[in-house]
Amino acid sequence: MDLPFPRKLSRRSKKQTRWRRIIELPLSLLVFILLWESLAHFSALPAFILPAPGQVWARFLTALSDGSLLSNFRVTLIEVLIGLLVGAVSAAALGYILAKSPIIENWLSPYIVASQAIPIVAIAPLLIIWLPPGIYAKVLICALIVFFPILINTIIGLRSVPEDLRDLMRSLKASPWQTFRLLEVPAALPVLLGGLRIGATLAVIGAVVGEFVGADRGLGFLVNVGRGQYDTALVFVAVFALILMALGLYGLVVLMERRWLGWQQRAD
Repeated sequence: MDLPFPRKLSRRSKKQTRWRRIIELPLSLLVFILLWESLAHFSALPAFILPAPGQVWARFLTALSDGSLLSNFRVTLIEVLIGLLVGAVSAAALGYILAKSPIIENWLSPYIVASQAIPIVAIAPLLIIWLPPGIYAKVLICALIVFFPILINTIIGLRSVPEDLRDLMRSLKASPWQTFRLLEVPAALPVLLGGLRIGATLAVIGAVVGEFVGADRGLGFLVNVGRGQYDTALVFVAVFALILMALGLYGLVVLMERRWLGWQQRAD
């Protein structure tokens, strides 16, 4: 007779948590804007150093109406999506090979780890010079910056597959493709998607770094324009657009997790 009560309490607590999350986000944004407005007002700093929220909003409407914000946002988004796709696919493929072959891992891991010691800002100018004009260098920078975390998560995910499950697949005479599709991918997917969360935000940084070095379009270019013209409100608009892009990509990965990893919640 006591079993329904914990279930009711659990449903009620989940509903309360959902409503709390819905309320907390706009409330935190309101507090942030109020603190920002207070700082801009009482510090009496000029607008080219610290614009007020109202000035940034007016500049946002101007950039939105003349089309400059959307066109540059589109360019950066394309660079990020292509770079994220290239980096994720190549990292997952190489991660699978390294997880399966410790010998190849011993050969390549020193070079892979050493490559992470080179700041992406240092090699970005070289990529801009070496590659043809356009989005190629920015896409490659995005791919390079997301490569390592997804690679490491892929290796960890594949090696975390329990050995008794592998023995079970062998006892059932499963083919390598069946083992990969039915065991290794589901087992490694939670860790792989965790790396993709990190990569989704890093890809935005990579695109901006490439646009800082050399570009005539994109949100990074828009930041350079605002900085050169002392239009700090435009810089704020571009930065907030980048934040929105990173949050959107991060949320997309979260939705993928809920879609593809729903079996975990049902099992729990």
